This record gives sequence, structure tokens and C-alpha cells, in this order.
Amino acid sequence: MIVSFLRIIRYGMQGFLRNGWLSFSTVSIMILAALVFEGLILFNVVGKTAIDSIQDKIDISVYFKSSVSEDSILNIKKSLEGLSEVKAVQYVSRDQALEDFKARHAGESVVTQTLEELDENPLLASLNVKAQDPREYETIAKHLSNQNLQEFIEKITYAQNQIVINRLVALVDALRQGGFLLTLFFAFLAAVVTFNTIRLAIFSNSEQIGIMRLVGASNGFIRGPYIVEGVLYGIIAGLVGFLVFIPLIGIGSPYVVKLIPEMNLQNYFNDSMFSFLFYQLLFGVGLGILSSIFAVRRYLRV
Repeated sequence: MIVSFLRIIRYGMQGFLRNGWLSFSTVSIMILAALVFEGLILFNVVGKTAIDSIQDKIDISVYFKSSVSEDSILNIKKSLEGLSEVKAVQYVSRDQALEDFKARHAGESVVTQTLEELDENPLLASLNVKAQDPREYETIAKHLSNQNLQEFIEKITYAQNQIVINRLVALVDALRQGGFLLTLFFAFLAAVVTFNTIRLAIFSNSEQIGIMRLVGASNGFIRGPYIVEGVLYGIIAGLVGFLVFIPLIGIGSPYVVKLIPEMNLQNYFNDSMFSFLFYQLLFGVGLGILSSIFAVRRYLRV
């Protein structure tokens, strides 16, 4: 068994080296497939970060009447935090609201002078509420519209923001569905192209396979060398694809940061470099082995 195994490895390496042009073509296609695979991983990561960024920018604010005490507002905040639909609640006092307003309008002298002329703070205390899911803002707004809370609340911004929230929810859904379909399409395309390329490489040796069948070689012995070639294709394609992707990350990272400030693609890639290399090799070797097995079995009828 060991002798047969070593022979399979030797024949596989000989076939890989002997069919230089076919091997080069197959590896080139698999490098493209590996690049597509790694690109899909990063696309999904960037897409998820973009979706999270969009969702993080959605919230509703609850403004309280000036007569409401801070303790009452904090009690309402605690009750909101107890809702399963609520992700986070931020309390903004009247003084903090005024400081934030002054900071936003620091360069506007008219606004500054107007505030100085006022005898009291015109701004209201508020709670900024973020939901676990954008679809749940309506449920949160209904909770806040409870008759028991009406004596405390001056205004809820959900009604004004409802159209924008609904549009952002639709955008998030479209990004998720589009990303999933795009991933499936390119993964399928890469697998089909690689499979057909390996099939052609194996088909060129159909006469040799026929001879091996005539002399009584087993199916496993015939398949073995092509599986070894598939492993070699996958290892080389995975390594080269990974090396090619490194400068592409450096080029693309600044553009991604401009679109999504929360996503530093270069840092993410650096932190996950060994994981990327492992998955790249796993993908390449797996694709090479499966393509070789199916190509031999289906098209050469071994």
C-alpha cells in the first residue's frame, strides 16, 4: 500500500511537470478562482461593516418636557433598556445638549450671541434610542406613545424619521440579499471554470488512462495521480493568489476607508493574514481534488 501510494505521488508530480503548458493554464485559472474566493470573503466583511455602519446611524430621539426631573427620565431610560428590541439608550441632559449645540455652531456668531441673550437653556433633555434591528423602531415608538408616558414626553422623532428609516431598512435588506446572491454566483462561476479546465487537462491524457485500464490498474490507482495534480494546482494557486492579493489590499484600503470610515481593510487583512492563507489553501486544494475526482469519473468513465 505504501509503495502504491508513493507511486501515485510520483506519477502525479511527473504528470504535473510533463504537461507544463496545461499545468500552467490550470494553475492560472485556479489563481483567478482563488482571487475571487478571497475577494468574496473581503466583500462580505466590508458589506457587513457597511450595513452595521448604516444601522448604527439610525436612531430615534425622545425629548422630554422641561419640567420633567432627571430621575424620571432615567427611570424611563431604564424601562427602555429592559425591552428586547432596544440595543442602547443614551441620555443627553439639557446642559449637555446646550454644550453640543454650541460646539456644532462654534463658528456662527449670530447663534452664539442669541444663546448669550437668553435667560435660560432653551434645549430639552432627551434619550437617543438605538434598536437591535431597524424594523423594531416602530415597536419602540409605540411603547413610548403609551398614555402613561405622555405627561413626560414633549416629542418623539420617529414620525419625522419614519420614511428615512424605512428607506434605510430597504437598503440594508438589498445589500444583504445582493451580497449573498453575488457570493453564490461568483463562487459557482469559479468552481465551474476550474472544473472545466481540469477536465480538459485530464482529457488530454485519456489515451494513457485507457492503457492503464487495459493493464488492470484499479480505479483508485488511476485517479490517484490526478488527485495529486489537483492538490499541487491548489497549493500553488492558493499561495500565488494570496501573494497577489497583498498589494491589492494596500491599493484598495484607502478607498474603502473613504467610503466606510469604520473599516480599515489593511489592518483587518494584517490581523487575519494567516487565516486568509489557510482558507485560501483549503479552498484551492479542495477545489483541485474535487474537480479532479469528478472530471475523471464523469468524463472519462473510470
